[in-house]
Amino acid sequence: MFGVILVSIGALFGEIYDSIGKNKVESREQSLYTMAFLSLFWGTFFFAAASIVKNDLFIFRLDSLPTFSIRAILEIIQSYFSVFAIVQADRTTFSFLRIITIPLLLLADLFLGYKLGLFGIIGVSIIILTMLILFFRKEIKKKGAGVVVFTAVNAVFTISLFKYNIVHFNSVVAEQLLIHIILLVTFFLFAFIKIKENPFVFLTKPVFILQSASVGLGSIIESFAYNYGVASLITAAKRSAAMFWSLLSGRHYFQEKNIIFKILVSSALIVGLVFLAIN
Repeated sequence: MFGVILVSIGALFGEIYDSIGKNKVESREQSLYTMAFLSLFWGTFFFAAASIVKNDLFIFRLDSLPTFSIRAILEIIQSYFSVFAIVQADRTTFSFLRIITIPLLLLADLFLGYKLGLFGIIGVSIIILTMLILFFRKEIKKKGAGVVVFTAVNAVFTISLFKYNIVHFNSVVAEQLLIHIILLVTFFLFAFIKIKENPFVFLTKPVFILQSASVGLGSIIESFAYNYGVASLITAAKRSAAMFWSLLSGRHYFQEKNIIFKILVSSALIVGLVFLAIN
């Protein structure tokens, strides 16, 4: 239960980042690379501070290098296409289609020995049926859907590798700090060399400080949540909370339409996720 509460709070902070970032990229006030950089800056700072304040929080084993290296590559791909998907797709389309991660993560957990009971089967069936309805209805805009689906599938691998590493090798702080540093340097170089944009300049402006700090705090909260449950359960709670917050921002910030239909879809998906959690 504690893990569910953590990811719900983290999802709220994540929605603040997504909404500001989407707006600023669409208005050409920042590039995708800078948006990705800002999503990582404060998280990197917080994890670094934690490892300095308490040294025993930083535990990294060289045995993790094979899986850590694969995760680092996949996280670079995930971060870029995630910000691209945020900008391209409606907020509700983004949050709905990201649910695809859940059934796929469940398959990964089954492979690792997690048992799927009757409630789990019902939950997966509801999610799959709802997704099929989404693809054939016009109330949900399909722009950017392909990229969102890609990030949902790729997330299965990044989350599974993260969970595997913190269970068998590294502490949360060490795992996330090193990944954040790799991503931060990568997107800084892309922004500075390719777009001629200095991401650090954006950290002097209040709205971009809010954008960066919100996702940084959210990512820290969500990272620790995975210590309190299986990956599929924690991600299910995260996606449920993300749908709720995206409905609010989509309606009030981006003036998205067909809100009643989207509430019904969101409710159906949450019911499916609840069945998975009960399982």
